[in-house]
Amino acid sequence: MISFLRRLLNRALTSQPAAPHPLSSMRASVSPVEPVTPRVHMIVHNPPVPSEGGRRLTEIFGWNDPERLARQYIADLEQASGGYVQYRIVERIDADWFPPKIDGFRYTGESYVAAWRSRRMHEPDRIDYVAQVKAFDLIGRYERGEFDEVWFFSFPYAGDYESTMVGRNAFWCNSPPVPETGHCSGRFVIMAFNYERDVDCMLENFGHRVESIMSRVFASHPPEQNLWALFTRYDKTHPGQAHCGNVHFAPNSERDYDWGNPRPVISYCDDWMTFPELPGRARWVDCHEWGGGDMRLHHLWWLSHLPRVSGETFGVSNNWWSYVIDPNLVS
Repeated sequence: MISFLRRLLNRALTSQPAAPHPLSSMRASVSPVEPVTPRVHMIVHNPPVPSEGGRRLTEIFGWNDPERLARQYIADLEQASGGYVQYRIVERIDADWFPPKIDGFRYTGESYVAAWRSRRMHEPDRIDYVAQVKAFDLIGRYERGEFDEVWFFSFPYAGDYESTMVGRNAFWCNSPPVPETGHCSGRFVIMAFNYERDVDCMLENFGHRVESIMSRVFASHPPEQNLWALFTRYDKTHPGQAHCGNVHFAPNSERDYDWGNPRPVISYCDDWMTFPELPGRARWVDCHEWGGGDMRLHHLWWLSHLPRVSGETFGVSNNWWSYVIDPNLVS
């Protein structure tokens, strides 16, 4: 009965469509964008623990293999971007030590295992990013053209942000930029992944990177030209006017992480598949659109709606992925 009513409502919406966004009158010739192959410098903190027979943390606790996580993450982002983003790991460093915290503290293998088993982790937890940048000569390597971004794979409570930005005029990327790096000739992003968790959480980290960078891109646009604000609308804040929502809120979510809500709402999410034309195609959607509550599937659904075609609208590239991948394109 519910699905029958939903079909009737969708038919009504189709026969009496909402007014299109003014942008629909600006339809121009568009074409697909050429793929990019960002180079990744991958650093893994997965040290062996002598008192545990030399086994690494992933072996001791049954955590995920960083190599497998990286491969799946690369494949997922290539899929979500329609083939545009094709990450390439150009160097992997196995850093078999525990990085320093901001107060200078470092775990040993034995102290970390004891802390994790007792759930009594060191405070302050935050990693010393300045020390990390220096230890791996990240600015030097970036300026020599050796990579485009950095991925750290670490243990729980390593103290990393999900993403952060380094370099000249670096800005908020789900965290404050790394201090003492303004002398770098450009900007690059450091992603950090906890290998206790799976790829769904890695996509969440990337999604928050998207939110931060695209918010910056549209920060100076007037409300009627802020297409990022339009893209991220969800029903709770804009009843009857949802589009794609954000990382934590699907179009019908009523609270954070509510990706499995079966409540049907009207959404204009399909409009973003024909961007820059936004014809006002509304229909009823629920959680079955984005995986019925599966975190990874929701994030793939959301990312797949980001525009990725040629041309510009309101002075912004119609390929939003380009800004997310290369923050140097953001003014």
